[in-house]
Amino acid sequence: MTSPRAATGPFTQAQLGTLSLIGWSGEHPDGGHDVAFLLVYSLGDGTDGPAAGETAMRVALERCGLPVGAGLVRAAETPGLPVTLLVQSGQAVLTLPHFTAQYRVPPQWLAAARDRGEVHAMFATRPWPAAVPGRPVGEELLRSFAADEQVVMTSAHCLLPVRSLG
Repeated sequence: MTSPRAATGPFTQAQLGTLSLIGWSGEHPDGGHDVAFLLVYSLGDGTDGPAAGETAMRVALERCGLPVGAGLVRAAETPGLPVTLLVQSGQAVLTLPHFTAQYRVPPQWLAAARDRGEVHAMFATRPWPAAVPGRPVGEELLRSFAADEQVVMTSAHCLLPVRSLG
């Protein structure tokens, strides 16, 4: 029998490859009301290939306090967590030590984020080369990746409070 190991060791930003962000909203199975979701993923195009990129993403996430495959981290209850979400003027800006991305969110996402006051962020370690930035991602393609059991189990999950300027 094997036991899980913590990800350690060095990694470079180049190993992570192209990191991207996509958002959607939908009904939460437990809460009934819409939830705003954000998915952070790599295209798997890092300098040392997809496998090294997956390892690098795991190390990066765990170093900033987001354990992979270990349940939901509540940012509001985790002092010092270096992960923030700013929502302003139809934009969501997600910041981590190794990643900052701005994403134009649809009105229904904004409404769900505002109503709940938080966003469920999923940080995938598994690369998703099919979701190239700048190209539309259909609902079926998004669902096939974001709901895949292996992707979900090898991701870090965090509830981020919605913050805004002013």
